[in-house]
Amino acid sequence: KRKLQLSPEQCSNFYAEQFGKVFFPNLTAYMSSGPIVAMVLARNCAVSYWKELLGPSNSLRARITHPHSLRALYGTDELRNGLHGSLSISSAEKEIRFLFPEAILEPVPTGQRARDYLNLYVKPTLLAGLTALCKEKPADPM
Repeated sequence: KRKLQLSPEQCSNFYAEQFGKVFFPNLTAYMSSGPIVAMVLARNCAVSYWKELLGPSNSLRARITHPHSLRALYGTDELRNGLHGSLSISSAEKEIRFLFPEAILEPVPTGQRARDYLNLYVKPTLLAGLTALCKEKPADPM
């Protein structure tokens, strides 16, 4: 999570795929008009899950078709929809690198690579921690 304010030039770079569209100048002006909160969300199928929570990009339409979505609740119109969501995993990686240049992104393992990672790194650490917790038997483990 990071709070920052983007310059109009940074917004133009961030939304470069939208360049040439009629709303582009208003988008970059709006996005650079004040601070934003950028977050990296991590979970299985994060991009599609976040899209589902966001609802349609036009918050006026979202109020009709997805009234409980985040954009329906917090957006004000078709441009000022309150929240951004990456369109794909590759765009999410690009946007994370843009907004968090100090972050180290590694490919998310899947399938056998994910199982190997869990067996090699997560399970031993978890087992050691839980074993230590059982030996201590603290009155309040939290």
